[in-house]
Amino acid sequence: VLLTLSAAISPFRPSSCQGLSCPPASRTQFSVFFAALYLTSIGTGGVKSALLPFGAEQYDDSSPEESRRKQSFFTWFFGAINLGIFVAGTLVSWLQQNVSWALGFGVSALCLLLAAAGFLAGTPWYRVQLPAGSPLRDILRVVVASVKKRKTRLPAAAGQGDLGLHEVAEDDDLQKLAHTKGLRCLDKAAAKGGDGHEGPWNLCTVSEVEAVKILARMVPIWVTCVLYAASLGQMTTTFIQQGMTMDNKLLGRVKVPVASMVSIEVVFMLLWVLLHDAVIMPLARRWAQAGSAGLSQLQRMGVGRVLVVLAMATAALVESRRLRVAGAGRKMGIAWQVPQFVLVAGSDVFCGIAQLEFFYGEAPASMRSICSAFSFLALSLGFYVNSVVVTAVAALRPGWLAANLNEGHLDYYFWLWAVISAGNLLLYLLLAARYTPKQVLRHSP
Repeated sequence: VLLTLSAAISPFRPSSCQGLSCPPASRTQFSVFFAALYLTSIGTGGVKSALLPFGAEQYDDSSPEESRRKQSFFTWFFGAINLGIFVAGTLVSWLQQNVSWALGFGVSALCLLLAAAGFLAGTPWYRVQLPAGSPLRDILRVVVASVKKRKTRLPAAAGQGDLGLHEVAEDDDLQKLAHTKGLRCLDKAAAKGGDGHEGPWNLCTVSEVEAVKILARMVPIWVTCVLYAASLGQMTTTFIQQGMTMDNKLLGRVKVPVASMVSIEVVFMLLWVLLHDAVIMPLARRWAQAGSAGLSQLQRMGVGRVLVVLAMATAALVESRRLRVAGAGRKMGIAWQVPQFVLVAGSDVFCGIAQLEFFYGEAPASMRSICSAFSFLALSLGFYVNSVVVTAVAALRPGWLAANLNEGHLDYYFWLWAVISAGNLLLYLLLAARYTPKQVLRHSP
């Protein structure tokens, strides 16, 4: 609403520019505009971290049928996000550029109001799990207790029950986790009879310790997600630069705006979503063992990382050919970019959906919102990593990213990202092979 006001009402709308000369915005105009941007950031962070786990909690994990439906929910949640990106990049952008900015922002505000009304309308039917304390406090308790008991000796095969690790009695409101090997230094937080009083900051349950272990094991996987997201960042940066040097006419007649290739990638992504949910996953379940979900989350994330390596290599080959064609005084058609966009779309579907499932499914029940936000945080940090790589290449190999791409070597830059993506894939395979999944003794309701 504030963005709409900043573009529609004169006290909040900056004066029109005269050519390249634009009058400075007033303090009020500046404040309203940036307040709107910061509110958008805060609201988006809250929605993205909470809406996904809230939607997944509407399914009962104890029912095999509802568990399968929940897997489809993640797929269509991912598809819905990208459908929104497509509408914003086509319809809303067209309205802003060809009609008025105020109308474009107004349509966006109307969409949000309709979404909020639809969300509130479902209130009587939602399954709501009330928060049971601060997950950050529980993490700190485990760390503090393990440090206090760092000199405590544990049995060689420490586990709960008869080996002296603390666990609460049956409690229907808690998700009990099985003890796992590894990170034994944290097990000391659940060791009975350690130094000090056995208060909440001196003694934790096995389930609380295992929750922290899960986070510790997820972090290395998450780091590879950041590097993966940096590879995807080429789609909205260097892919566009590459396309701007190509002939953007299809079949010699239809002129395609270069920036619209990103929207076309979203179309490919939605087609991949249909293929993923209607063909690939059902076939994987049929060929897998009885009761299996088919391709696991880690396997699908691996497939996505393989596809992004192929996408970067394809972009490098296309750029090498484009340079040869440009050297002959001709332009190569923009349709040559389609294969790399198709591969990136497939990669994003396999990896994006699986990451949403992974960070939600592996998270302890009390930390699902925090862990679900990891996937979106990786995407944000990926763009910063991309900027660091661009800065390093510009300093060390300035000829690669020349102002005139026909005089540079963007193909070398794409090969660099293919190597980075391949190295990230190898690191991921090593981490995924050693990853210990969450083991639940009893689901929370």
